[in-house]
Amino acid sequence: MAWPGTTGSVGRWVLHVDLDQFIAAVEVLRHPELRGRQVVVGGDGDPTKRGVVSTASYEAREYGVHSGLPLRTAARRLPDAVFLPVDREAYEEVSASVMDVLRASGAVVEVLGWDEAFLGVETSDPEAFARSLADRVRVATQLDCTVGIGENKLQAKIATGFGKPAGVFRLTSANWFEVLGARPTDALWGIGAKTAKKLAGLGINTVSDLAAADPDALAAVFGPMTGPWLVLLGRGRGDADVDDSPYLARGHGKEETFQQNIADWSQVQAEVARLAGLLAADLVVEGRPAVRVVVKVRYAPFVTETHGVTLSSPSLDAAVIEAAARSALERFAGRRPVRLLGVRAEFGT
Repeated sequence: MAWPGTTGSVGRWVLHVDLDQFIAAVEVLRHPELRGRQVVVGGDGDPTKRGVVSTASYEAREYGVHSGLPLRTAARRLPDAVFLPVDREAYEEVSASVMDVLRASGAVVEVLGWDEAFLGVETSDPEAFARSLADRVRVATQLDCTVGIGENKLQAKIATGFGKPAGVFRLTSANWFEVLGARPTDALWGIGAKTAKKLAGLGINTVSDLAAADPDALAAVFGPMTGPWLVLLGRGRGDADVDDSPYLARGHGKEETFQQNIADWSQVQAEVARLAGLLAADLVVEGRPAVRVVVKVRYAPFVTETHGVTLSSPSLDAAVIEAAARSALERFAGRRPVRLLGVRAEFGT
C-alpha cells in the first residue's frame, strides 16, 4: 500500500507525532478493564507513599491531575482513581514498535523520547500522510497519536497541541498569527513561565507583541543570543532539519524520594554521595562520560532547587562524580528538611 501524497506538487514538511496519554494508554491496553477510568501512573503505585505522577489518563486530567503532581495530592483529588506503578520496560517496548511504524513510512525520523518524534516528509498532501501514519500506528499498537504539521519543528510541535486528542493540525507561516497571535508568549515551545513573566514586564504579553519586538532591545535584557531568538520564536521561525541520528539522552540521573524527611544535613551529604556512586556505575555501563554534575534537592513540603558543577574534563570516574556532587551540594544555602534528592550527569554533544 502506497503512502498518500506521493504525487502532485510535492512540498517539504515537518510532522510532529505525539502519542496520546502514552503511559496511561499502554497501561489500559494491558488492563482493558481500566478503559474510561481515572488512571494515575507514578512511583511504585502506592499513593500513600511519597512520589510524583508520571502521567494520568484524560479522565484524571480533567480533575487537575498531571505529571509532576505529588501522588498524595492526586489521591486526595481522585480518591477512586486506579494507581499503577511505573513499568519502564513495557513502555520502551511499545515505543520501539511505534518508532518502527514511523520509519516504515520512508520519512526521516528524529526520536525525541518514548512518545514523540519529528518526521521530515516530502508530500503533496501532508494531512493525508499524517492521517495514514496515525492509522498505521493504531493498527500496529492500538494506540492513538496526534500529528502536528508545520514548515519547521517549532510550528509542528505547537500544532500537535491543537490537534489533541487523536487529530491532525497544520500550523504554518500562513496561519501563524491567526492561531497564535493573541495567545500569551508561553504558548510558544521554548518559553516558560519565568521568561513569559520577564517579557510581560517589558510590555510583551502576546505572541504578536513578541514578533514585533526589537531584537536588539531583547538582546540587552536576555543576552545577544537569546533575545533575537525569542523574537524569531514569536514569528514562527525555527529549525526545519530533521535528524535521524540514533536518539541519545542528554543526561542520566538517579534520584530518590524519602518517605521521611531528612533533617540532618550530614545524612543528606551521605545520600548524595550514595546516589553519585550509583550514577557513576550506570555511566560506566553506558560508556558516556559526564561533563557536568547537577544535584537536585526538593525541600519539604515541595520546593525544588538545583545546582551544578562543570567538570574540568569529561569523566567516568566515580570519585570525580562524587566530588562534583558534593561540591554542587555545598552551593545550597538552605538547610531545611529534605524529601527528595537527585544527582544527574549531563553529557557533551
